[in-house]
Amino acid sequence: SKVIFTVTDYKNYIEVVYEGIVPDLFKEGSGVVALGFMQNETFYAQEVLAKHDENYMPPEVAKLMEEVE
Repeated sequence: SKVIFTVTDYKNYIEVVYEGIVPDLFKEGSGVVALGFMQNETFYAQEVLAKHDENYMPPEVAKLMEEVE
């Protein structure tokens, strides 16, 4: 099934299109790694991985997430 979602660092936003089943941990506000390619302003993911924590995030992104929450 086709899934369309937005990935953000709270300054920049990008729309991601993925055809497939997303991982169980995939949900709003969760960390995600998407592998694929850009076409125009859209990212087409060929694989989507979800993480249950933010340990792999750059420190400035983790700080922005704390401020938003």
